[in-house]
Amino acid sequence: MQHDHDAHLAPVDTDQVFSLTRPDKNLLTLYIIYAVIANVAGIVAFLPLYFHYKTLRYRFDKEGVAVSYGIFWRRESYLTYQRIQDIHVTRNIFERWLGIGTVQIQTAAGSATAAESIVGVREFNEVRNFLYARMRGHKLVTAVDAGKPKLDTMLEGIRDELRGIRTIVEGRSDV
Repeated sequence: MQHDHDAHLAPVDTDQVFSLTRPDKNLLTLYIIYAVIANVAGIVAFLPLYFHYKTLRYRFDKEGVAVSYGIFWRRESYLTYQRIQDIHVTRNIFERWLGIGTVQIQTAAGSATAAESIVGVREFNEVRNFLYARMRGHKLVTAVDAGKPKLDTMLEGIRDELRGIRTIVEGRSDV
């Protein structure tokens, strides 16, 4: 298991995280591998994993993350970003081979296991960085918000200030 407490957090593409609603198709391949390893009980082991894969849904919004799955016993959970205490990325050898990972979310509930897991996603680093930023109270910045116009306006203001300072300095040196 990788602990990423001190990882340098790269900027997060919130649109990419918000659009994440399903696990990667390689999660089904991982479940097939697990069933083959189970050998004789492979079919019995595979059926619940298959239904878990087919029904697994994620939803990220401005307040928190929702995870739901199940047919007969439907499980739905919603964690607000304020409740998140810690985040871990785990990738076993098969997950690394398939290019997917699991983001485990822990709360202050005191349990040793994760309160929720975002399983079988390629964007595990992006999800981890997004959740770290949100649990620390950072404002969401969408691609539109982080666009060029605000930066251009700021740089133009700096340019104008420097021109004004230059005019003042050059005017005084002539005297």
